[in-house]
Amino acid sequence: QVQLVESGGGLVQAGGSLRLSCAASGLSFSTYAMGWFRQGPGKERVFVAAISWSGARTNYADSVLGRFTISRDNAKNTVYLQMNSLKPEDTAVYYCAANPQRVAGQADYWGQGTQVTVSS
Repeated sequence: QVQLVESGGGLVQAGGSLRLSCAASGLSFSTYAMGWFRQGPGKERVFVAAISWSGARTNYADSVLGRFTISRDNAKNTVYLQMNSLKPEDTAVYYCAANPQRVAGQADYWGQGTQVTVSS
């Protein structure tokens, strides 16, 4: 059974930082591209960032480019999202995804989500 378990969300002031983690089990983690999506209040879930299976390639939504960094540790079956210079509009539930499809907004597997709230 595949499980993706996010952690690290919380409440932070604008300009602050958070690091999200996603621990994976039940899949061959090192062979999967991984990613993060988010869903703000009253909005659709949208792509945030993705990383290739090796970590060599990353891509980001324009709205987070230069502020967020995705990384992975295949030895720990974990993917991370470092979020800096947070803005109130970054407030959302953040979802970890295995084999993310940026345009379609789909993935093979999803985590349960972790809430990030940025206060102004």
